[in-house]
Amino acid sequence: MKKLILSALAIILVSLALLQVRDYIDSGDDSEAGTLTIYNWGEYIDPELITQFEEETGVKVIYETFDSNEALLTKLKNSSTAYDIVVPSDYTIKKMAELNLLQEVDKSKLSNLAKINPKLMNLSFDPENKYSIPYFWGTLGIVYNTSMLEEDQKFENWNDLWGQDLENDILLVDGAREVLGLALQSEGKSLNETDEIALKLAKEKLELMRKNIKAINNDEMIPLMANGEAKVAVTFSGSAAEMMEANEDLAYSIPKEGSNLWFDNMAIPKVSKNPEAAHKFIDFMLRPENAAKNAEFVGYATPVLDAYEILGEEITSDEQFYPTDETMEKLEVYKSLDQKVTQLQNDLLLEFKINLNRG
Repeated sequence: MKKLILSALAIILVSLALLQVRDYIDSGDDSEAGTLTIYNWGEYIDPELITQFEEETGVKVIYETFDSNEALLTKLKNSSTAYDIVVPSDYTIKKMAELNLLQEVDKSKLSNLAKINPKLMNLSFDPENKYSIPYFWGTLGIVYNTSMLEEDQKFENWNDLWGQDLENDILLVDGAREVLGLALQSEGKSLNETDEIALKLAKEKLELMRKNIKAINNDEMIPLMANGEAKVAVTFSGSAAEMMEANEDLAYSIPKEGSNLWFDNMAIPKVSKNPEAAHKFIDFMLRPENAAKNAEFVGYATPVLDAYEILGEEITSDEQFYPTDETMEKLEVYKSLDQKVTQLQNDLLLEFKINLNRG
């Protein structure tokens, strides 16, 4: 009888222990030595830095990727996943803040915050950097193959894309704001134009370029340009750098009319279960040697000034990727637009793409 009682007690104790473990797991109580779930763009961090962060902190990183700000926003609004770090672009930060999806950054926990270029802080989408810290920044511009073009062709203006010698030779980045934006700026208008007539006129001007368009895509653009299968591409500076590394005949230009100055930013969602580790990760990525390593791997410009010396003058003196103050004055950051305007832009790009496929 005594043995039966002891066996029963043992079973009860084991059961209680298992219940405690299950309750702990279900509660999602991720301590500092727990997990950090990151939601970032694809191929947008040096994997060695993730390993290094895990080794330094004991935090296990779970890394997921998205391919658009819209996908990120939808996932964050609807998903049950408790992301600790997300990396949205400028105008998306404002949307997320308005939707109460982000928590404020505790700057007292960021020892490397002062190392960021002050010119890249306190911008219109997050005036006091309450919700975001710069991760990478860059421009939208034109990549062109000097070996396939006339010697004097420099692509200094957006209007150069309408040249008669470029039939079936231009690749466009797949984004409504980027494609409509270049047409708007070619006419001296703002990237953030909201007037319906102006947007429709921009789309009509794009129709005049239709015969020059080889494709509108993102993923295939780098190998196509690297292999000399198109003369020109409109893309982001980091992608341009990757293309140029693969093909020395390629050059990059920021049109004189101006272009987009974009920022991708580290932010902490309201649903984060490990904000302490999230702050540690942000500070880790702002460490100059880590920022430089990441910039070398990804190819985009780092906001960390102290990383410039590590990267070297050959990289940081390249004005196409680290623009002068004069050029910066002509660049525009995307503003958050209302849903009606955003839908119109998406519809206009879709119509343009349908017409493009019809030939």
